[in-house]
Amino acid sequence: MEKLAKILIVDDEPFNVDYLEQELEDLAFETVAATDGQEALAKVMTESPDVILLDIMMPIMDGFEVLNHLKSDPYTRDIPVIVISAANDLQSVVRGIEMGAEDFLPKPFDPVLLRARINASLEKKQWHDREKMYIQQIEREKARADELLRVILPEAIIDELKRTNRVRPRLFENVAVLFTDVVDFTPYCDTHPLADVVRNLQEMIAAYETAALQHGLQKIKTDGDSFMAVAGMFDNLENPILNSVRCGWEMIRLANLLPDPWLVRVGIHVGPVLGAILGHRQYLFDVWGDTVNTAQRIESHGAPNAVNLSYAAWQHVIGDTDGESLGMIEVKGKGGMEIYQVRPLRS
Repeated sequence: MEKLAKILIVDDEPFNVDYLEQELEDLAFETVAATDGQEALAKVMTESPDVILLDIMMPIMDGFEVLNHLKSDPYTRDIPVIVISAANDLQSVVRGIEMGAEDFLPKPFDPVLLRARINASLEKKQWHDREKMYIQQIEREKARADELLRVILPEAIIDELKRTNRVRPRLFENVAVLFTDVVDFTPYCDTHPLADVVRNLQEMIAAYETAALQHGLQKIKTDGDSFMAVAGMFDNLENPILNSVRCGWEMIRLANLLPDPWLVRVGIHVGPVLGAILGHRQYLFDVWGDTVNTAQRIESHGAPNAVNLSYAAWQHVIGDTDGESLGMIEVKGKGGMEIYQVRPLRS
């Protein structure tokens, strides 16, 4: 059953109220009434009328005060108000329209004109409500799109992309690059159902994303069981390597808490990286450079279940943590590199 439009009649003359109630009910409208401005405002909040018929001359609070309250409140400003006025009171009509009234209804009331005035206001309100609904829907979709962008791109990159519709590649200095990798991942996959592998990976990556966020790191990407993040690229961290070491140890702890516990290696290096966006439809922000390659080599040649640092990264945490050199290790494409295994940071 279609809901009847609700009309609030605001008039201190009982005859006018009775007449309007009768006419409106005959026109298939629901009615509520108020005899002064204060009662009218209370009825607006409890009854949520679709249209208000508002007399001007009333005790306690006149129609102009009511109109001012209605139009200054975001909750009520869009309710159409039709001023009830004597035909010779043009000044009140003009003032009411200037204050935001939708239309006016002259006394005495003509039923045909009454219906026309109310139907016109209702139609305009319906179009306005529909427009507001569409705008809200657009805002929700925009917020959802922004949230999806924030999942795959750093905040600073999103801002630049929105402003210029492109992101220029640029060099970032003193960036800590962290890689993690699961020890003996391939043998695990060979001996476990695929569903178990995916479940463990999903839980691990989700936990890693949270850990990275908590320690000020920006996730860059995952590749199978490998996770890559950076620190100090967009946030002005005092010591990106310290943040990365803390995050690395948290990742080791999290991997040991999985349904099927895994051992992981963590490798960290520091230096310049080149950052840029790839693609025009499915955006991907990535970083390149010798720093990235070295961090990956540190991880792959480091000790399992440990946070491993290059010599350059180690120099930034001396005094904050204990560690030991694993000696000079021959690394493909790098020759001999000294790798340090560090312990959890001191408080």
